Amino acid sequence: MPSNRQAGLARLYAASALACLLACAVPMPALAQDVSDMAATVPSGSQMLLAADTLVYNNDNQTVTAVGGVQIDYGGNRLVAQRVEYNRNTKRMVASGNVEVINSDGTKINSEHIDITDDFADGFVNALRVETIDKAYFAAESAERMGGVLTTFHNGVYTACEPCEDKPDKAPTWRVKARKIIWNGEKKTVRFENANFEFFGFPLAYLPAFEIADPTVKRKSGFLIPSIVYKSDLGVGVKVPYYFALSPTYDLTVTGTGYTKQGFLGEAEWRQRFNNGQYSLKIAGIQQRDPDAFLDTAGFPATSGHNINSGGVGDPNKFRGMMGTQGQFAINPRWNFGWDVLLQTDKNFSNTYSIDKYSSSVHQSSVYLTGLNGRNYFDLRAMHFEVQEDTPNSNISARSNQQPWVLPTLDYAYIPDVSVAGGQLSLNVNARVIHRDDLDQAFSTPYNSLTPTQRVRGIEGESGRLTAEAEWKRTFVTDGGLVLTPLLALQGDADYVNASSASLAAINEMALNPEINARDDMRSSFARYMATAGLEMRWPVLFSGANSSHVFEPMAQVFMRPNEQYVGGLAVPNEDAQSMVFDATTLFERDKFSGYDRVEGGSRANVGLRYSGSYGNGWGTNAIFGQSYQIGGENSFAAPDLVNVGAYSGLDTTKSDYVGLFGVNSPNGFAASVSGRFDEQSFEMRRGELKAAYTGLPVSLTAKYAFIQAQPLYGFTTDRHEVTLGASTHLAENWRVFGTGTYDLQESLLVSDGVGFAYNDSCFTYLMSYSQSRDLNTREVTQSIGFNLSFRTLGDFGSSSNALGTIQ
Repeated sequence: MPSNRQAGLARLYAASALACLLACAVPMPALAQDVSDMAATVPSGSQMLLAADTLVYNNDNQTVTAVGGVQIDYGGNRLVAQRVEYNRNTKRMVASGNVEVINSDGTKINSEHIDITDDFADGFVNALRVETIDKAYFAAESAERMGGVLTTFHNGVYTACEPCEDKPDKAPTWRVKARKIIWNGEKKTVRFENANFEFFGFPLAYLPAFEIADPTVKRKSGFLIPSIVYKSDLGVGVKVPYYFALSPTYDLTVTGTGYTKQGFLGEAEWRQRFNNGQYSLKIAGIQQRDPDAFLDTAGFPATSGHNINSGGVGDPNKFRGMMGTQGQFAINPRWNFGWDVLLQTDKNFSNTYSIDKYSSSVHQSSVYLTGLNGRNYFDLRAMHFEVQEDTPNSNISARSNQQPWVLPTLDYAYIPDVSVAGGQLSLNVNARVIHRDDLDQAFSTPYNSLTPTQRVRGIEGESGRLTAEAEWKRTFVTDGGLVLTPLLALQGDADYVNASSASLAAINEMALNPEINARDDMRSSFARYMATAGLEMRWPVLFSGANSSHVFEPMAQVFMRPNEQYVGGLAVPNEDAQSMVFDATTLFERDKFSGYDRVEGGSRANVGLRYSGSYGNGWGTNAIFGQSYQIGGENSFAAPDLVNVGAYSGLDTTKSDYVGLFGVNSPNGFAASVSGRFDEQSFEMRRGELKAAYTGLPVSLTAKYAFIQAQPLYGFTTDRHEVTLGASTHLAENWRVFGTGTYDLQESLLVSDGVGFAYNDSCFTYLMSYSQSRDLNTREVTQSIGFNLSFRTLGDFGSSSNALGTIQ
């Protein structure tokens, strides 16, 4: 009898598993799986090899009997038994006594008695067990095989769960018991008639008839497992896909989803594979039943473009759709060409309806050519970004139209295989051409001195830049262990700008801000250069103890260079160097800007100490602490640009803020780090992060605290404090419960939280989660529920995405 614990587990699964089974209760092929059939294949001209302890020939009855340790091999098919009698008239073999047949495809058949033809094609079996090459299992009171392709199991059982080694008679996690199981090796199907689905030994559902794909085939036409989806503005949706296996190299999947609020959504995806690559084409569309569901309480679209064709109450334009294509091809072993392109009727259709491969909040459409050969790299691509946002803030939701067309961008890197003057030479080329239809700005219009958020993140119009950079460095080690690395670098740019009148007006207005104090001198074209001569000095010192070793490495860098050209004005668009984070990881960078549109100028020194330690018990530690100094010329980080990238960086003073990092890790799964930036005078924390994690059994934990001081020029007028905690624990061998939460200390708001539980073994996975998120401005709560059941070889069922799928 099953245990009480098993009964409890079964009841926990029953609600969601029953829905899956009912969806499969109609005759339909399911997902193609990986199992082999019993149909043996014998190459022409094969000879039968027989070995046994004793052979008895009966010429009167035309029989040959092999007794004791019988082994027969015929065309890769093997039979082992205690006794085999072969009738030369009927060409049948009757095997008995621990019989095992291993077909050429790896399928194993075990029984006490088998009656089979000498070509292994037809036969009758009593009390048999079948184990396929991919660990799927059949058992039956009896079975018969006809024509080498059709096997019928009587009172059979099917499962993909491996038997328990300690308790072989224990019921598997799931199994299908059927009055008849018909395995068709020609049609590649397995059909169950008068079947019961059992879960942990308990009958869960009666299935009059259903059919799955023969798991020997990877691809077979038929219905795939349906799924359920839910969104507040769409309603409940049932998604049913049908797969067309048109050829070994191309296929088509058609999916229909019926939503209770919006009607029928149709999708179709074509995929084709070639010797050197593959591509796909997807289309989707819906004639919305209730476009007004996307309107807010004031009757306006909930997002600018969330449903552009349904802009107001009663708007007759209800159709929304998309077309997307992806592909990648290997031109040769070094060169690849590919694309990922999305076209849609409005900016948020694919995200709203969760179109697979195109539903991300920011989708990058691109066409690219890449090459890699040794230490040489080439990348040429055209790009456009679809910002698929769902927010009532019109200033934010308009960002989709402000995204530029990048036509194109080029990156080329070359490092010669031979040394140059005893050192390493590296060459880099970067070019980009950008077109933007709408001005991307972040400030109040007209200028308000009480709201000093003044940024032009992207100009309306075109801009282009070509950059070439060469760097040479060589390392010397003195007798005293001092490591010296001289460095020479030269960078040159050629730029052009064609800004609209609206962009020039925004730049003029930005220049009025006394906090920025800059000139509005946007230029149509210009050229600039930057030459650098540098020296890096490191002195690693090793201290060893009985059970530990420590390396202390004082380090200093000096870079001599002229001032950054066109600095202190608003002449240069900044498209690729808008991110500016100064911390311990960037302390020793030669140029701390993140892109090419800004170039660090003026002479600078970076000074710090690096440390690493290792201990006999497996623990390890590492640390960095230091400061940067502007020792000559004009400080590029103190000079504004269109996005105020140097503001609050900690580098905008002669002596930078202090930066530090300390980390520790252990062999038992624990790791932690703390990093921060501190005011160079008061040592007040400007930015900090604390992370800790433990991964082990039965508990895994993660914790993170982040702090960023107020940044008024960026629109953050108060400090930001945020804590994120996550935990996962194994309650039993296969059970796991997990949860996460993020709390904004400044706003006293639980930004997001969620919990979930999961079960996982070799043949079944169950996962359910519940999560909430809250808008910082409106405090509006969004809830989501996700669940998924996966039966190995049968298919998956549940929501299309799990609410907490990233929690481990």
